[in-house]
Amino acid sequence: MHRRTFLRGTGGAVAGLTFAGNASAQNSGTIRIGSDIPYRPFEYRTTTGDLVGFDVDIANAIFEGQLDRNYEFVQTSFDTIIPSLNNGNFRVIMSAMTITPERAKQVAFSNPYFTAYQTVLVLKDSGITKLQDLKGQTVAVQKGTTGEAAAQDLKKQFGGDLTIDSYDQIPDAFSALGNNQAAAVINDNTVNAAFAQQNDQVTFLKGKGAAERQGKENAPPYLTLTVEDYGIAFRKNDNQLRKQVNGALSTIRQNGTYDELYNKYFQTSESPGGTTSG
Repeated sequence: MHRRTFLRGTGGAVAGLTFAGNASAQNSGTIRIGSDIPYRPFEYRTTTGDLVGFDVDIANAIFEGQLDRNYEFVQTSFDTIIPSLNNGNFRVIMSAMTITPERAKQVAFSNPYFTAYQTVLVLKDSGITKLQDLKGQTVAVQKGTTGEAAAQDLKKQFGGDLTIDSYDQIPDAFSALGNNQAAAVINDNTVNAAFAQQNDQVTFLKGKGAAERQGKENAPPYLTLTVEDYGIAFRKNDNQLRKQVNGALSTIRQNGTYDELYNKYFQTSESPGGTTSG
């Protein structure tokens, strides 16, 4: 039985919603997963419209492979994804979401399942070779992300001398870079790497950063502004499912499924240098 269904948006899909108060329905119904799409290589559509990516495959391994549950993805904007979860539009978030103290006040996170770094992508011919070169420039980010937060921190370092353009989706930020509307994109390393692999006009800003300061093994060979862990997000009162998912995550780590999926998306000759999260 093929258990996966993929919805292109929340509209028209809310009628079949079940809430946490109905325990029997929650334990037998389809798990609806909120996700910001596209965000290659974690969740994105192929030219034929199929939804693929690391988060998509991890969801399949957890919900179909371990928990024997139907599931479906619901496309939603990242900057509203937590309110949408808490409003009942879906039951969990799988969207390359960094675990932060601010977010943990609003949702409950699974154990970490991936380590990422905020990085800076620039045009090769821009003349920008170090972080200080961005002072007085414009950087592009995605709304509501830790990339936006990292840009705001950088703006403070520059005494306010930085313009931040925030976009609804990351492809728009990449387009701004390519069209010289921004000097850099600040975003997760693996997503920046996926874009760089397809566009030979861009490159990572080099330099030592947060990964080296924290002594991370296999730190990426480029500047890292932060070190972050991704988690799957749940409503605060959904402890049973969160515990089940944590158990499934542990199992797929132990049986080799996680490593297989990680290698599929990240351990290539053009590996972005990220590491899995313990």
